[in-house]
This record gives sequence, C-alpha cells and structure tokens, in this order.
Amino acid sequence: MLKSNKIKKVRNDIILVAIILSLSLIGFLIFKLTMKDGNHISVSINGKEKYSYSLSDSIETDIITGENGENTNTLVIKDCKAYIKSATCPDKICVGHRPISKDGETIVCLPHKIVISVTEEK
Repeated sequence: MLKSNKIKKVRNDIILVAIILSLSLIGFLIFKLTMKDGNHISVSINGKEKYSYSLSDSIETDIITGENGENTNTLVIKDCKAYIKSATCPDKICVGHRPISKDGETIVCLPHKIVISVTEEK
C-alpha cells in the first residue's frame, strides 16, 4: 500500500511538470509569433539617445565612447538586421549576441554603457 501511494505521487508530479512545461512553451510561442518587425535602430549611450538609423539601411559604423574616445563598438546594419561586429570591451558579450530585427529587441554593452534597440517608428 505504501509503495502504491509513492508511485501515484511520482506520477502526479510528472504530470504536473509536463503541464507546466507545455503551458510555458505555448506562452513562449505566442510571444515569439506576435512580435512585430521593427524598422528603426536607436543607439543610446549613458541612457541618452545619440544615434538613430533605419533598419533598411546597409551601414557599418563605429560607436565611440569614453572620455578620450578609447571605447569602440562596430555596429553593422545589413539585411534588415543589426548586430555588433566588434568591440573593445573585455567580455565581448555584445559581439556574441544574435542579430536583432524585432520591435523591442536590444543589444547591450555594459562596459561601454551602450544600448542598441529596435523600435517600430511611427
């Protein structure tokens, strides 16, 4: 009898985990499928918007920060996607970030205090 109760508990736990995972997956898919394409790139440094570009542009530009211009991130916009090609920051997390193109997506370089975000310009 004790073994039977233990098996039922484990089975119920597995069912609960499966339901939670399924609901999470459904929510994630709905979120991803309803994201809109952006058409504008905003570059903020220290919380202030410094540059803006159209996602339809095809450019490669350096974003220079720091008191003496010692920090550089190379922003590339190509094929309606934006990404950081290279950076002088020590961790280079921004360089490894996938290209962004959907409204609300961002690339952040914390050491250089740069935020690159996609918006849907109105």
